[in-house]
Amino acid sequence: MVRPTDEVIDHIRDIPIYQESLANGCFPVLDKTEIARGFPDNWMTPRLAAALRNGEAEFVLSTGTNHARMRIIRPPYFLLRSYYALWRDHPDIGRTWESGCPRLSLTTVLATEHVARVNAARRGAEPGRPPTPADRRLDERTSYLNLRLDPARWTREDVLRMLGEIDLARSAHPRGEYHLDCSGYHLAHLVRKVEAWGLEDAFPEPASIVHAYEYTPVNVRRFLHRRFACPVIDLYGSTELGYLFYSDREGRYWPHLDRMSVELLPAAPGSAIHQLIVTSVRNPHMPLVRYRTGDCVRTLDGTPNPGKIVQFCGRLKELLTTPDGPVAQGDLDRHIAAATPRIFLHQLRLHGDTEATLLYTTFTGEPLGAAETESLRRSTGELTGRNCRIEHRARIPIGPSGKYAWLTADRA
Repeated sequence: MVRPTDEVIDHIRDIPIYQESLANGCFPVLDKTEIARGFPDNWMTPRLAAALRNGEAEFVLSTGTNHARMRIIRPPYFLLRSYYALWRDHPDIGRTWESGCPRLSLTTVLATEHVARVNAARRGAEPGRPPTPADRRLDERTSYLNLRLDPARWTREDVLRMLGEIDLARSAHPRGEYHLDCSGYHLAHLVRKVEAWGLEDAFPEPASIVHAYEYTPVNVRRFLHRRFACPVIDLYGSTELGYLFYSDREGRYWPHLDRMSVELLPAAPGSAIHQLIVTSVRNPHMPLVRYRTGDCVRTLDGTPNPGKIVQFCGRLKELLTTPDGPVAQGDLDRHIAAATPRIFLHQLRLHGDTEATLLYTTFTGEPLGAAETESLRRSTGELTGRNCRIEHRARIPIGPSGKYAWLTADRA
């Protein structure tokens, strides 16, 4: 057990959920189920109640795209301010913050709908109508672009609308620059459609790019780095914590642990995959002590040293059990990227305990050759401990959250 610092103790002294731990000096790992049990009374203090009354704190829901949606309490625009702070301080893209670049966000339609819903509620507008560009403006700097669940279903009209909105925002900047915030998958889909329809001249180069909404596969990162000359940066964070780590333009990760500390615990006995445990007082209304984020990482040398994190490799609940130990999303991804740069989307579908199918799409739409397929079949079988088939698909369906599942199982 790791005991919090005196500074952390001062922040949690009056919070009901921590009273037992404060009394016995033992702080176990805090799970989402414990946070939700008795919420919000298990967090309520006179100071928090006053903050909720005067608007300094608000109730929100986590996105729920990787786990059950969780109610939390935080300052207004907490996650956005965390993003802006990191953008401002980032050594590779801080210039685009300082220059006042508009931020265009290309991510899940759920994010767009959330912004539109909040704006409609503030104006007392009638819900249910398609969101206008004004509805999709988060603040004076950020607007959301996507209006479809599945980016593979974007039409030429969809793409032209988004490119037009990008150009309009860019043209308002003194140097004609803009910052593109995205899911790596969504941006790759946009690039493929722009190129397929000959719209390259209508897609101005961003001044900087951040992908921050989900795990971005190695091949997708490689695709984006080859397509864009500007820095392409990855951020890691969550609704409840804000942003904790950022990559540089070379792909190395650096901590951004303002009022935070991180522990790594093995995801399974003897495994070099570690789960991320975070203590944070960045959110003053809901400080989290030894909070299990549900995310997994790998380090440079396999040790639990947060300073040596080299990959955020997936979710704890999505680890695949194999005879040689757990396999994470990032493990299969690295394996596929080493085999071929041509694969765009992939999904491992389990059939019972011994069989699996690796479904994939390619950036060009063409399937892999026979030799490449056979090599991938053998090596995927060795990694997963299963007899694997390899199947090309024209499309892999997206999940209801607007994100892709890397691992699925046949239903009984």
